[in-house]
Amino acid sequence: MLDRFRLDGKVAIVTGASSGLGVAFARGLAEAGADVVIGARRADRLEKTRRLVEETGRRCLAVPADVAKPEDCDALAAAAVEELGGVDVLINNAGLGTAVPALRETPAEFRQVVEVNLMGAYWMAQACARVMRPGSSIVNIGSVLAETTAGLPQAAYTASKAALTGLTRDLAQQWTGRRGIRVNCLEPGFFASEMTDQYQPGYLERVVESRVVMRRPGDAAELVAAAVFLASEASSYITGVVLPVDGGLLLT
Repeated sequence: MLDRFRLDGKVAIVTGASSGLGVAFARGLAEAGADVVIGARRADRLEKTRRLVEETGRRCLAVPADVAKPEDCDALAAAAVEELGGVDVLINNAGLGTAVPALRETPAEFRQVVEVNLMGAYWMAQACARVMRPGSSIVNIGSVLAETTAGLPQAAYTASKAALTGLTRDLAQQWTGRRGIRVNCLEPGFFASEMTDQYQPGYLERVVESRVVMRRPGDAAELVAAAVFLASEASSYITGVVLPVDGGLLLT
């Protein structure tokens, strides 16, 4: 049974892999046996992630990429095929968060978030689906803020993440039966990330205490384990699912 969670012989792409949860996803997939292609805009930080992945004994290819540009997404998938032999897993993790009051948010600010969080995920899924083999898996990284609010003005972010859940279901319907590609979505609750680093002092602690049933933020390893599950044969009969990993936040 435990072998079903292994990713030996698989090639995984992780976007947004220059910091935070992206680094954790890349390392965790490698620990499960995958070779990993990592993409992000910040090339200097990608090299640090590459070294962390290679410490597990797996191969790692770092490709600077901006997922808001379809040509970068195509190049990232092409590099995985050329250098590592294919694409079996995509972790659509690249994301951008803002906290701008709705009456002050500019069109450019709103579009930037949507272009990365929603359109970037779509372009990346397209690029990978063109070269993926049957049995492959796409895991979109959404947010519980697609389902609820948390007291911050995040119209662009929540709208983009809510749209990502709809995109997940539609792509699963289109690709699972016809191409053998499963598409699912993880909805993290509160995990340490660049976005949570921007919160005002004490905000995260107050939300966790009042909203999270487990009374603590999540540990990155807990989210990575869920991603490995959805990426692996352990979830071979699951597609189109939106899975919260939130310590019970959505119960309140």
